[in-house]
Amino acid sequence: MVGCKSVLENPRLPIRISRMLTMDISLLQSKCISSPFRSSSHRPPSVRPRVLITVPRNPRNFFSFRPRNMCSASISDTLVAGKSGEVLSMKEKDEFGDLKSWMHKNGLPPCKVVLLERPSHDNKLRPIHYVAASEDLQAGDNAVSVPNSLVVTLERVLGNETIAELLTTNKLSELACLALYLMYEKKQGKKSFWYPYIRELDRQRGRGQLAVESPLLWSDTELDYLTGSPTKAEVLERAEGIKREYNELDTVWFMAGSLFQQYPYDIPTEAFPFEIFKQAFVAVQSCVVHLQKVSLARRFALVPLGPPLLSYRSNCKAMLTAVDGAVQLVVDRPYKAGDPIVVWCGPQPNSKLLINYGFVDEDNSYDRIMVQAALNTEDPQYQEKRMVAQRNGKLSIQAFPVLVGKEREAVSDMLPYLRLGYVSDPSEMQSVICSQGPICPMSPCMERAVLEQLANYFETRLAGYPTKLSEDEFLLAACNLDPKKRVATQLVRLEKKILTACLRVTIDLANQLPDLSVSPCPAPYAPILK
Repeated sequence: MVGCKSVLENPRLPIRISRMLTMDISLLQSKCISSPFRSSSHRPPSVRPRVLITVPRNPRNFFSFRPRNMCSASISDTLVAGKSGEVLSMKEKDEFGDLKSWMHKNGLPPCKVVLLERPSHDNKLRPIHYVAASEDLQAGDNAVSVPNSLVVTLERVLGNETIAELLTTNKLSELACLALYLMYEKKQGKKSFWYPYIRELDRQRGRGQLAVESPLLWSDTELDYLTGSPTKAEVLERAEGIKREYNELDTVWFMAGSLFQQYPYDIPTEAFPFEIFKQAFVAVQSCVVHLQKVSLARRFALVPLGPPLLSYRSNCKAMLTAVDGAVQLVVDRPYKAGDPIVVWCGPQPNSKLLINYGFVDEDNSYDRIMVQAALNTEDPQYQEKRMVAQRNGKLSIQAFPVLVGKEREAVSDMLPYLRLGYVSDPSEMQSVICSQGPICPMSPCMERAVLEQLANYFETRLAGYPTKLSEDEFLLAACNLDPKKRVATQLVRLEKKILTACLRVTIDLANQLPDLSVSPCPAPYAPILK
C-alpha cells in the first residue's frame, strides 16, 4: 500500500497529481483496488464522456432523482405519482418509457413478460413493479432473454477481466464495486445509459416482494423485532462489513485515477456519505444474480427484469442462466397471463432471505438454524479428543446445521460429538482412540448427561425470545401488523418451531433410556454449546 498511501493521506490533492502517477504490475497486485466507473450517454456504455461528481443531498434515498425526475412510468399509459406527489412528465415518459420499453429500444428481443405493479404497504411510497407473464406459458418456455449489452457485471464495468479478478480477491466485494459504479452513473442523471434501470431501482428502494426493506436498513427499534434470533447479530455483522468496504473505496478511486487518467472522479468517501453507499449496497444486494458456469468477473450480474422484479421462491427450479450472448429465463411451471413469474433463490435459509431480499418463505425446505458445539480447551485430553473429532470429519469448534423437518437427524449427528466431550477416564479415552467411527453410547449416566445438556441448550435458546409461539401466531393473524414486524415474526416463529422440534426429539431420546432413575454423570469438561 506504499504507492497508495501518499495520495490517500491527503485526499484533497489535485486530481492532476493522480494523473501523473503511473502504476506497474507490482502495484496492481497490491491491496489497491480499482474501478474505472465508466460514464455513458444514451449511446452504448462503451462511450465514456467526462462528468463531474457531486454529493447527493438526500442520504436517505440513494437512488432518488431530482423531484421532477423521481417517478418512473408504469406499464399502462397513466402517470405514476412520485414520493412527494409529483408525476413523471409526459415528455420524460415519451423519452424513456418504462424499463421494458427502454430495454426493447436497446436490443431486448420480443419476450413473454410484462411489468405490472402492486401497492406498497406505505402509502407515501410508490407501488413496486413485478414481472408477470404477458401470455399463457408452459414449463420449458423461454420467458425472456436479456442480451449481455443490458447486463451489468464487473467484466463490463472494468473492461478487463484480469483487473476485475484482482479487485474481487482483495478488500472490496463484487457488490460494493457494482454499487459504487451505479452511484457514479446515478450522478449523471439522464446522461447515463443506465438511467431507466437506475430509476427502476430507485422505485424499488431495495424492497423485497413483501415491499419490506432488508433489516440492514431498519432502525434499532425495528431490529429489536429480531431479539432472540441469531439473525440480529448477523445483520449487525453484515453492516460492519459494509462499513469496512466503504472505508476501502478511496483505493478504488486511486486505481481508477491511475489506470483511467482521462476520467477524474471525486474521492468516493467525499462524494458519497456512508449512508448513501449503504443504501446503494443494499439495493444492489437485493437484485444481484449469481450466474453459474461463467468467469469470476461475470458471476455477479445486475439483470434488468431480474430480481427484485422477479419474485424468489424456494420451491422453484427456474433460474436466470448465462447462455451465448445473453441471460435467459426458462420457466419451470405453467403460468396464466398476469401471473407473477418466480425464480429459485438458491438453497438459502430464511435468515439469509430476510437479510438479502427482505422476505421470509414459509415453505422454505432449505430453512435451518445452526448449533455450534466446541470441545473444552481446558480438558487435559483436549488434543486427543480433537484428533478423534477430526478423524470423524468434525472440528474442535463444529457447526451443526439443523434443517427444517430434519431435526431428529440433526440431533443424532450431534450426539457422538457431545459424547466425546464427556469422556473423562483415560482408559475410556484410549478405547475411543483405538475404535473406528463415531462415539456410541458409553453408559446410561453419560447418555443422560449428554441429553440433559442438549435439552437445556434448546430450552435456553427458546427462552431468549421475548414471545412464545402462540403469541407469534396471534400477531401474524392481525391484518394491520407492520410489514417489518410481520416478516421478523415469521422468521422467529419458524426458528422456534425448529428449536421446539429439536427439544422434543431430545426429550424423547432421554425417555427411552433403560433406567430413568440414573442421575447424569458429572462432566467437568463438557462441550460448550452456542
